[in-house]
This record gives sequence, C-alpha cells and structure tokens, in this order.
Amino acid sequence: MSEACIVGIGETEYCRKPGSGVSRLTLQLRAASRALEDAGLSPVFVDGIMPFPNLGRAEEFAANLGCENLRYAVTINMGGAAPVASLEAAAAAVTQGLANYVLLPAGWNGYSGSRVRETVSDEAITSLPGGRIARDYYMPFGFTAPPHWYSVIARRHMHEFGTTSEHLGMIAVTMRKHAQLNPKAVMYGKKMTMDDYMDSHMLADPYRYLDCCLETDGAAAVIVTTTERAADLPGKPVTILSGASGQPYPADEITNRKDLFRTGLTIAAPEAFEKAGVTPDDVDFANIYDCFSFEVLQQLEEAGFCKRGEGGDFVSEGRIELGGDLPVNTHGGLMSEAHVLGMNHIVEAVRQLREDAGARQVPGAEIGVVTGWGDFGDGSIAILGRS
Repeated sequence: MSEACIVGIGETEYCRKPGSGVSRLTLQLRAASRALEDAGLSPVFVDGIMPFPNLGRAEEFAANLGCENLRYAVTINMGGAAPVASLEAAAAAVTQGLANYVLLPAGWNGYSGSRVRETVSDEAITSLPGGRIARDYYMPFGFTAPPHWYSVIARRHMHEFGTTSEHLGMIAVTMRKHAQLNPKAVMYGKKMTMDDYMDSHMLADPYRYLDCCLETDGAAAVIVTTTERAADLPGKPVTILSGASGQPYPADEITNRKDLFRTGLTIAAPEAFEKAGVTPDDVDFANIYDCFSFEVLQQLEEAGFCKRGEGGDFVSEGRIELGGDLPVNTHGGLMSEAHVLGMNHIVEAVRQLREDAGARQVPGAEIGVVTGWGDFGDGSIAILGRS
C-alpha cells in the first residue's frame, strides 16, 4: 500500500444550527469539490467513489460532480469505522488497477436532521448489524442509544482496572483544549475545565453530557490515488502505509461477549502495524474516533499504545496533549471540532503530515494513525506517513 496516497482533502463549514436548509448531498458535494480543487483534479478523472453507508450513493455523486467514467463504486457497512476502512479499500483499488482516483465523501445533517426526526425508522434500526437485537432486547428496557450501549463497557473497565471519571474528563478537556487552536471547530472559543466536565449532567453512568461527541451538520472528503499519479499533481501527497479493519465477536451484540474489551481494532491494529513495518512507539500523533470519551481510552489500549487497563494513566498528565507523548485529535475531534463521521480525522491527519496544521502542528510529524469505531465496536485503522 506504500504506493497509494491521499492527494486531496476538503471540508465544509461545521455548524449546529436547526433548519440550515442544506441537504446532506449538497454538503458532501461541497466537500468533494473542495477535495478535487485541493488535488488539482477535474471530476472527470474520478473513476471510483466510496460513499458512507446509508448517506449517499455513488451514482448521485457521479451525476452531480460530472464523474463520467465511474467504474468502482463500493460502500463498506461499518458505521463510523467505514471512512478509515474505505481508505484501506481505496488504496487497494488504485494499486490493483480497479480505479485511478477514488473519492471518499462523508457528511450529514447530524444536528438539524435529528431535530426533525420524530421516530427512528425500522429501516434505520435494521441497517445496524445489531439493529434487530437493539430493537427487540435493548430498547424496550430503556437501553435506547449509543451512550447506553457503550456505557456498560466503560463501567466494566472502571470495575476491573480502576479507571475513573477524572480519566474520562481528561480526554474531554484535552479535546476541547485542542479545539481552541482550530478556528473551524464548533467549540472554538468555548473553553472547558475539569470542573465544567464534572458539573455536566449524567446521561448514562459513567457518561456525562461532556463525554459525548457533537451532533453536527457538515461534510468532509478525501481523494486517493497512486504515488506515481500523484507526481503529476500540484499538491503534497500523504502516503497510506497500511490499513486494516475488523469486528468484535459477536458483532451484533454487546452484553453477551466473552470479552467486552475486544473490539474490531483489537484484531486490526496488530495487522496494520505489521504491514506498515512500524510500531506504536514510532507514531507521532493519533486521531482516535472519539464518539465518547471512554472509546478513546479503550482504542488507545487495543491499538497497542498502552496495555489494557493502563489507559487511565496514559491519558493523564498531558500525555495526549500537543507537546505530550502522543498528541490525540489535534483538531478537537468529534467531541470538540465536529462529528463528521470520522472523515475529519483523516483530513486532520493529512494536514499534520503536510505540516499545514498551523498553531496545532505536531513538530516534525512523520507518521500518524487514524482509527474508526462503528456500530457495536467495529474497528478500523490507517497508518499514514509523510511523503
């Protein structure tokens, strides 16, 4: 995969405003157009499109953008793990001749759309691997949403390893601190202290309001091709060193797993590091899918940045801040920049490796990791390098 790279990135503005009047397709088309502009490409060169599951079809992107030669159209159904898993698949596609330039768009009306949705459709429920189980066995007992579902994993970790609310708070506060260096972040200009975190109301013990990611309207996109083709483009490519994805067992249920902490990332991370020929100690920064604070801690453990049970200490004393041992989510992440389905994590990684991150730049960054978390613990990981 070292012959594959990211040559274009694009984002819309991120906002939390009801009734913005902009459709999710329009948002994604705007991000895609900006990625094409960043890459110096005309849409006619794009012959592969990998939309986010349930939020778009390749045909509508091709028709609206003018991609006349579409020959690779794939959607990976892994929820929030899909963008990073798609990055791996796109790299394989361009290096194996299935496509020359692959567009990965992701976006939604995560804020304004949720305000007009009165009920969750059966189709939306059953699109999840565990949707039917959630509908029939979780929801009737008040176990109705991701904060509830994932909270049992967090609480078990606290029970077994002594992880505390303060550890989770350190993650939330760090994400907000990084967002103050990012003018695009929804929470830019809105500082947060540990006291603010501890005072926020409880949603699903141990998750407080400030443990949660942001519902956001917005979109982001990237374009993947080979390093050979990238040589003819004006920008600075970022190399895809490796990628991998996996699912927990069973993927459609949480409470009956033999090991609550074994996720798709547990499987994927060792494979990705081995293929890239690097170790977690070689990584300069990590963009971890932060749907909730504990999922950051858990993924740091399962990816091998620390041992299982040591995540609380790992996120303490500024170790995941800029200037720390492993800066995490330098843009503010889903918790303080925007929830754009994890695609903004890839965009930020590209900026870091291009050395275009401004005040939040990790000095000398050469290797970065991006993870994805989806559904009931699907996991994906990409290891990216400066070209």
